[in-house]
Amino acid sequence: MSDATERPADRRAEPDADAWEAACAEDLAAEQARRRAEYGPQQGSAAEELRRLADAVTDKLSAIQLPGALGGTAASSAVNQLLKQAKAAVEPVIERNPDVFDHLAAAGSELLAAYRSVVEGSERRWTRDATAEDHPGGGAGDPRDDGPAGTERIDLD
Repeated sequence: MSDATERPADRRAEPDADAWEAACAEDLAAEQARRRAEYGPQQGSAAEELRRLADAVTDKLSAIQLPGALGGTAASSAVNQLLKQAKAAVEPVIERNPDVFDHLAAAGSELLAAYRSVVEGSERRWTRDATAEDHPGGGAGDPRDDGPAGTERIDLD
């Protein structure tokens, strides 16, 4: 056995079992730092965004100076009191159910996508009908839109 090519069993170093995990964690941290530097901080969850919105609205409304010495002060204090009460009511809901706001945001996005799809389909039909009227020999409608023009009945049973 040659000393240059082989080592005795008692001198072998054990491979680090967590080396791959540590390397991946380092790569992930470096990539996240690069993205923060390039794109700025990431958005938080919907619950965190709601908190930031409430804080921003509270700050802006408290900074507004209403005219009139006595009336303005009373109105400002009433607005501040209302904002404090609203924040006190909403904060526990956000703390107990932060995922609910993420789900609501996702549902809102899905509803918007569905609405957009309906509007685009209607616009294609309207455009196709207008084109067919302008060119009686056969309009050049959207070939992807095979649906009937006008009102449609959708059977949900």
